[in-house]
Amino acid sequence: MREDALVRARDTAEGLSLLLSRDVERNLEIVEVSLRTVAEGTRLPSLDRLSPDLRQRILFGGAANARDIGAVLVIDAMGNITYDSRQFPAREANVADRDYFRIQLPGQFPAEPYISKPFLPRIGERIPTIGLSEPLNDGAGNFSGIVLGALRLDYFRRLFDGAALGQHGSITLLRTDGIVLMRRPFHQGDIGASLAGGSSFLPLLQSDTGTYVGTAVLDRTQRLYSFRHIGKYPLIVVVGLATKDIYAEWQRRALAIGGVMGTLAALLILTSFLFSAELKRRREAERRLKMQAEIDCLTGVGTRRALDASLEGEFLHAAQCKSPLAVLMVDVDLFKIFNDLYGHLAGDEALRIVASCIQTSLSQRSAFAGRFGGEEFCVVLRDANMDAALEVAQAIRRRVWDSNIPHSASPTRRLTICVGVAVTEATDEGGFAPKHVLDLADRQLYAAKLFGRNAVMPAAQ
Repeated sequence: MREDALVRARDTAEGLSLLLSRDVERNLEIVEVSLRTVAEGTRLPSLDRLSPDLRQRILFGGAANARDIGAVLVIDAMGNITYDSRQFPAREANVADRDYFRIQLPGQFPAEPYISKPFLPRIGERIPTIGLSEPLNDGAGNFSGIVLGALRLDYFRRLFDGAALGQHGSITLLRTDGIVLMRRPFHQGDIGASLAGGSSFLPLLQSDTGTYVGTAVLDRTQRLYSFRHIGKYPLIVVVGLATKDIYAEWQRRALAIGGVMGTLAALLILTSFLFSAELKRRREAERRLKMQAEIDCLTGVGTRRALDASLEGEFLHAAQCKSPLAVLMVDVDLFKIFNDLYGHLAGDEALRIVASCIQTSLSQRSAFAGRFGGEEFCVVLRDANMDAALEVAQAIRRRVWDSNIPHSASPTRRLTICVGVAVTEATDEGGFAPKHVLDLADRQLYAAKLFGRNAVMPAAQ
């Protein structure tokens, strides 16, 4: 949208500069034709013998009635007015010091009609004017004066005021030496000022027409400039559209779109935060559910489901790494009688103590303890041979013994446990002993009970 705004502004400026240059060129040509008509008339040998009215008609025709032509004058070699389109006899004035006269002196003839700097006429209405001058020669080819056509600057002011430029736009008519002839917005002090030293003036001399972005010398406003040289005349018309005007509509639209997008982005961010919070809430709920599914709420060790998953994973690891795997089955001795004697609350507390003894005895990370069911627990030890497994089993048994939980129906008068131990290892053929090591450990558990309880019973190697 921003680029489109600049393209539309460039097209507008180029079109406007073309129309203005053509209008100015047409009016300058009218003045130039009038000057040449006057110059040809001065060469008539019988001019001075004609009546004043006829002489005025021959020399000036309808030029005196043109709206924006101030006066057409014939000026002799000394700078004095000899013929005047406005009245007869000619008004008295000397213009030898004017630039439009001095430029036409012998040896300085310009190739085209000279366009002067702005000036206030010394005769007639003192309205800011520019002059177009051409030299006059006598029959022998000697300099005999000039013919001058005065063009009021009000013409350019009216022409420029009719153009739609935006609030901060400008139109400048200047000579190729940088002298300002007219400018919109109009400030009297700008007329006759020189722009030759400004950076925005240099591009005007590099080609006959062009477009560029620059900062004005007179008011320091950044504009998109489109310039065009006016025909054969040493004049340039420059149309400037302020960048702040060019982008004003784009800025309004961009702010509106940006506001909508910002609101949508804020809603998206808010939704993302809400969604993130909901995900966190769900993850926490899933974590709690997972804990409930994998952690026994009474004892704090793994559930039967977690135990089965651990056994499956450890068997796979042992098979891949050909490493030993030990399983311990732990059971509380005479627990049903303990519950009957001391109640279920005391039984629950006894199970928590046994579970704590089991977990305290497992120092290695690759060990897992789970509740197999009721008062029975299972411990899985990765990379543990029989000696290591028996060491862990005895540690559990001693900790339960040292807990000194009273049990009046036990021969030892305190709560004890039995532990069955089984280990599966790689065979010589590279395979494994039966994977039902859990059943083997369970059988050893019951063997320990038959042995007299408070015992650890290993499976035969």
